[in-house]
Amino acid sequence: MTTSTSREDKLATLRDQRPWDVLIIGGGASGLGAAVDSAARGYQTLLVEARDFASGTSMCSTKLIHGGVRYLRQGDIGMVRNALRERSFLLHNAPHLVHPLAFIIPAWNQIDLLMFAGGLKLYDLLSGWHNLAASQSLNRQEVITALPGLKSAGLCGGIRYWDGQFDDARLAITLMRTATDLGATCLNYLPAIRLLKTNGRVTGAVLHDAETGEELEVTARAIINASGVHADSVRQLDDANALPLLTPSQGIHLVFDADFLPGQQALMIPKTEDGRVMFAIPWQGKVLLGTTDTPRPELAQLNDPQPLAEEIDFLLRTAAGVLTRPPTRADIRSAFAGLRPLIHPNNTDEKNTAALSREHAVLVSPSGLITLTGGKWTTYRLMAEQVIDRAIEVAGLNAAPCPTQTLKLHGCPSGPTSYAYGTDAPQLAALPGHDRLLHPNLPYTEAMVRFAIRHEAARTIEDILTRRTRALFHDATAAEACIERIAGIFAEELNPLPERLATMIAAARCYARRFRLSF
Repeated sequence: MTTSTSREDKLATLRDQRPWDVLIIGGGASGLGAAVDSAARGYQTLLVEARDFASGTSMCSTKLIHGGVRYLRQGDIGMVRNALRERSFLLHNAPHLVHPLAFIIPAWNQIDLLMFAGGLKLYDLLSGWHNLAASQSLNRQEVITALPGLKSAGLCGGIRYWDGQFDDARLAITLMRTATDLGATCLNYLPAIRLLKTNGRVTGAVLHDAETGEELEVTARAIINASGVHADSVRQLDDANALPLLTPSQGIHLVFDADFLPGQQALMIPKTEDGRVMFAIPWQGKVLLGTTDTPRPELAQLNDPQPLAEEIDFLLRTAAGVLTRPPTRADIRSAFAGLRPLIHPNNTDEKNTAALSREHAVLVSPSGLITLTGGKWTTYRLMAEQVIDRAIEVAGLNAAPCPTQTLKLHGCPSGPTSYAYGTDAPQLAALPGHDRLLHPNLPYTEAMVRFAIRHEAARTIEDILTRRTRALFHDATAAEACIERIAGIFAEELNPLPERLATMIAAARCYARRFRLSF
């Protein structure tokens, strides 16, 4: 069963050869944010993604919308202030996906306690009227009560502060739907394989339909490269001699059952053996542990990075030092890795990617290709505003103000809710299978699969397991057990050829193993 906004309908709009105002290459956080901004200003907008929306870095974050406490230590005051401001916009515009979360930093000596208290007061000040709640000092017993899984020996107290938590891939899908609501055309599995030029200026792209092999030419007044860690690859389509801008850094996360850190407050360890912070965060009934910062320049072209054994060992070792019940490899429900598109200054030591800037950059090549790179999820809206402002200048588009500070995202309810579907909930509840779980260890129903296929552009079983639901992030073994059942729903909804369905099942099984390969 298809809808009026089916993939074929969208592809038909590309075949009519109409010129677009803005073509965006890349369907992660930055690209989807740019599509929302562009469409909200009234520009004819096309976004294309080589794989699925948010299929790379944008689904593998620490699930935080935050200013970044550790960036204060690095002196990135401006970035922290901007991020805290953007945090408040997201809490207002997507309360079904972004929620306040309390964090506790424990201290085992009075000097650290005073230092943490001072740093968090600065965090409060930088938040200004966007602050969620004032940070507060906790005595030893208050920390133990709030974090019953924390080791108490030698503990002298701690600091509680507030930040935001979200579901990254679900927010990406919501941005896609918001852009579509505003008139944009967004297509996954449609990589840009060549750029078109006229008199030395980039004027469009050749797109390849990964499902059918069809090639389509599209033209646009502004071409935006928002392809994340693959930004240099797109830049080299424009100029084969373009020097790399990025140094990929890998961050991994491990998922455990909630009883390793009972309660609804997060733990932040401000300094680990490698100089990073470590989070243990309650997330959708599990505990998320992360992250690492491992230079991986050799992975610039890799779509699906794997956690390294030494990264897993590092997180387990760090957790064992602070939790009363040390987690082991046997306790891991899921493990995943993502690559950060870090901007690499020429004078920076590649061996320390933790010191590279999380700032973003908007660059314009001599041919007019606009590249948006760097940044983080929290500031995606600001990044989008700035890149569309630049596109207006480069392409001579009619100027229009940015409305996204107050733009409610698709499904936004009238008040806070823990249900990610927001105002789409009645539509979901009306679908067959709304009362049948895919697996007893997962909170997802058959209706959610149908909804994803009909309304959220899901094209593969992998899309369902990782980005329309978060099954592979919750419990990789349980998720893998759902593959045949999901395939049956795909057969009912899209009636694919038997060989395509068989290929989809095999690919999903192979993909699922990457979430549990290294346990």
